[in-house]
Amino acid sequence: MVKIRSVRTISRKDLSQEKLGFFLAGFVEGEGSFNVSLRKKSDYKVGWQVVMSFNVSQKDPTILELLQDEIKCGIIKVRKKDNLHSFDVTNPKDIIFKVIPYFQKYPLLSFSKKKNFAIFCDIAYLMGKGEHTNTSGLKKILELRENINEGKGRTRKYGIKDVFLDY
Repeated sequence: MVKIRSVRTISRKDLSQEKLGFFLAGFVEGEGSFNVSLRKKSDYKVGWQVVMSFNVSQKDPTILELLQDEIKCGIIKVRKKDNLHSFDVTNPKDIIFKVIPYFQKYPLLSFSKKKNFAIFCDIAYLMGKGEHTNTSGLKKILELRENINEGKGRTRKYGIKDVFLDY
């Protein structure tokens, strides 16, 4: 006969702030994404809107709710076709003043996620200075963006060559 131990439920009260921060950073390490996308906008001076986003998706919303509570921003959406929950932050101020400082305090560890986060921070810095509203700044942002989330699965609706035809 195999004896099975019962699993003790750990509540959030059992976790120190530091342990929770590192746990959530580890979770984001595996499941999170830092993205920069483009939208055509004829009413924008440069004709394009740069949209930064941080997101994490899961079937079970428990950790997403915890992350939202910790970072104190963002929304949780549910995709109807498969009941997938997604925690998303797209507000530039929330990204600059809440998301980035959180992951500076609780750093990511893998080379690729650290690289993506560093590029994301560089783009956020440029956007915070308003660089996305002029052609030379937009070009800098898109050149940085070319190096974020590299790999097989990356797809983009618009790339740097769609914006700068001579690139």
